[in-house]
Amino acid sequence: MISIRHERFADIDAREALLDQAFGDTRYRKSSERLREDRLPAEGLAFIAAEARRVVGTARLWNVGCGISALGAKALLLGPVAVPEDCRGRGIGGDLVRRSLSEAHRLGYAAVILVGDEPYYSRFGFSGEKTGALWMPGPFERHRLLAVELIPGALDGARGLINATGRLEPKPDLAALVAQDRRASRTRRQPRAA
Repeated sequence: MISIRHERFADIDAREALLDQAFGDTRYRKSSERLREDRLPAEGLAFIAAEARRVVGTARLWNVGCGISALGAKALLLGPVAVPEDCRGRGIGGDLVRRSLSEAHRLGYAAVILVGDEPYYSRFGFSGEKTGALWMPGPFERHRLLAVELIPGALDGARGLINATGRLEPKPDLAALVAQDRRASRTRRQPRAA
């Protein structure tokens, strides 16, 4: 049985392996990745599909600014969404997208954008209808820039650069780590009292 739940710290390695298998190294070269770099997913909006203890799907949402829009839209970027090859065709990806959109709506977000295949994502309400005057930070295929409004009219007149917002990923204090390593090294070298 498949369950969809919030991502846990223990899921990170399995999630990354799944994304590597699904997208390979090209995932780091995509414009969408520029919006995710050095950021944490939107609070409460990172999901895992699990079957027993195996991660069989992932979907994450990221805070973004959507240029200028009628409502100053509180927007999200969806992606990447991935399911292992041997689990595709079971509706896992669709369930992850529906859960993501439902939670985003419940939390008061106005719109969700993504770069993806319209034939797949149109069943969730995504289209390119209101993304024509938006652009990504880097190369992208215009016809794949899609959005769905969670609040009607949220993207009316939207135009401009889609930019990363939200929480920055914490960075380690390298100076403190070096100092800690030096202290530990000195402690190991001190002679023992007889």
